[in-house]
Amino acid sequence: MNRTFAILVATIGASATGMSPVRAAPTVTHEVKHDVSAPFSALAAAGGSTRVAGDAGGNMNAARPTGAQLAAGIPDPVASPPVGTLASLVPALNFDGQSANDNRALLGGLAYVPPDTNGAVGSKQYVQTVNVTLAVYDKKSGARTLGPALITSLWAGFGGPCENINGGDPVVLFDHLANRWIVTQLAYNANTTDNHQCIAVSTTSDATGSYYRYDYAFGTVFNDYPKFGIWPDAYYYTANMFGKKFLGALACAIDRKAMLSGQSAALICVQNPPSVASLLPADLDGATLPPAGEPESFVGIASGTALNVFRMHPDFANPSNTTYTAGSIAVAPFNEICARGTDVSCIPQPTPGERVDGLGDRLMFRLAYRNYGDHESLVVTHTVAGTPGGAVAGVRWYEIRNPAAPVVYQQGTVYDGNTNYWLGSAAMDHAGNLALGFSASSHAVYPSVYVTGRAASDAPGQMSGPFALVDGSGVQLNNSYNRWGDYSSMSVDPSDDCTFWYTQEYYSAFGVIDWNTRIGAFKFANCR
Repeated sequence: MNRTFAILVATIGASATGMSPVRAAPTVTHEVKHDVSAPFSALAAAGGSTRVAGDAGGNMNAARPTGAQLAAGIPDPVASPPVGTLASLVPALNFDGQSANDNRALLGGLAYVPPDTNGAVGSKQYVQTVNVTLAVYDKKSGARTLGPALITSLWAGFGGPCENINGGDPVVLFDHLANRWIVTQLAYNANTTDNHQCIAVSTTSDATGSYYRYDYAFGTVFNDYPKFGIWPDAYYYTANMFGKKFLGALACAIDRKAMLSGQSAALICVQNPPSVASLLPADLDGATLPPAGEPESFVGIASGTALNVFRMHPDFANPSNTTYTAGSIAVAPFNEICARGTDVSCIPQPTPGERVDGLGDRLMFRLAYRNYGDHESLVVTHTVAGTPGGAVAGVRWYEIRNPAAPVVYQQGTVYDGNTNYWLGSAAMDHAGNLALGFSASSHAVYPSVYVTGRAASDAPGQMSGPFALVDGSGVQLNNSYNRWGDYSSMSVDPSDDCTFWYTQEYYSAFGVIDWNTRIGAFKFANCR
C-alpha cells in the first residue's frame, strides 16, 4: 500500500517520579507495502538475492556516534573478578552455528564483518541470524532444519529493496505471548539515500512457515543499528538516525495487533536529539505481563555516571495521545573502553591477530524485562574499562528495578586482570538467576565465548564463573576492518522459563573475515 505520513504534536502529561514530559513531535507512518509470504522453507530452497548493500566485507556500521571518553580517569568501584565455578549450572546443548563460510557459499565468495550474531528460542525451535543469513535449529537436538539461507529469501516475490538488498543488522525475536517469530534486517542503496527496515512476523509458531511481511521506508535518513523489543501493546523499535550528520536515536512503537493479523501497521516514532544515541527497547521475558498500561522503557548511556531512561505509551487509535517521557538513573562511575576519538580498536588477540573494536559507547542487546510480581527488573550490559588502569575490558551489568521510577538494585563489572571480557548479553530466569555471556580475548587467549552467572541467593553484585561455551583456536587477521560483534544475544526458553540460550562469535582458525559462531543452552539447577 502507499506510505502515509503525518506529523502530530503529542499530548504529554505528568509522569512518574523522576521522569519528565518531553515536548515531541511524533511521526506516524505506515508501511510502503505488506503481504503474506509462501512458507519460508520453500522460499529458502529457491534462494535469495545475492545483492549486498555496500561492501560485503566492510564496515556495516561505519557511521556511528562517536562521543568523548566517558568519565575519564575514574576507577570502577564495582569491578570484581568472578567468584566460584558456577557448579550449579546444568549444560544442555552446545554447538556451532553459522559461519563466514556460509556467507561465502551464498554470496559468491563474499563475507560480512561483523556478523552481528543474534538468536532467539521459541516453543520448538532456535533461530539464529548473522549478517546476512538465517538458520533454524531443533531446540531439543540442535539439528539444523533450515538454512543457512539469505534473509532476502524470506522476501522472495515481495519486490523492492527488502527482496533485493541484503542490508544486514539482523534481529530475530520470539513473541512468546503470541507464539510468533519476528525477523528483521536493513535494506538500503549504496549511498544510503533510500533506506528501509524490513520486518517479517510469522503466521504461526513455526519459523519455517509463512510470514506477514512489511517494508518501512525512511527516505534519505539512514536508520542504523536497529534494535527491537516485544511488549504487550506494541513491537518497539530503535535506530540511530543519520542524515548529513547524526540526528539522534529514534524510538518507535509498531502496531503489534495489526502485524499479528497481517493488517496495515502504523509506526509511531519520536526523534531524540543528537545527544541521545543507541537506545535499547525493553524486551519482555516470562509469562507474567507488565502491569496494565505499563509504558515501554528505552535505556541508553547518558554519561560515565548515568543512564538515560525514556518511557513511551503509544495510542494507535488516537496517536496525538501518545506519551513520551525522559529521565536518568545514576550508576557506578565507569570508563569507556576503546573510547571514540582515541583508540577505537583496542581489544587484543594473540599475534598475529588484529586489535578489534570494544563498542563501549552503547548498551548491548537485549534490554531484558521481567515482572516477578513483587518487583519488575530490567537487565542490561555494556563494555567498560574493567580495571582501575583501564587496560583490560570488562562487562558492566545492571539490574534496574521499578521502571516507573527506576533505581539500580544491583550492578557489577565482571573482569579478569589478564583477559578482556566484552560485548556481553544478559537475562534472568523466572527464579531470579542471571546469566551473562560475552567474548573473551587477550594476547594469550584466542577469541572465545564465556559465560558467568549468579544465583538469586548470591550476594548482590556477585558473579561466578566463567565457563567456556567454546575456547577459540584462531584469530581475526588484519584486513578484517578491526570489527567485532556488533552484538550477541542471551534469551530464555519460553517452554520452561529456565533454560538460557546464548549465541556469540569466536575464531577457530587464523583468517581474514573467517568468524564462527557458537550456540549454547544451559540452566541453573535450582530453576524448575
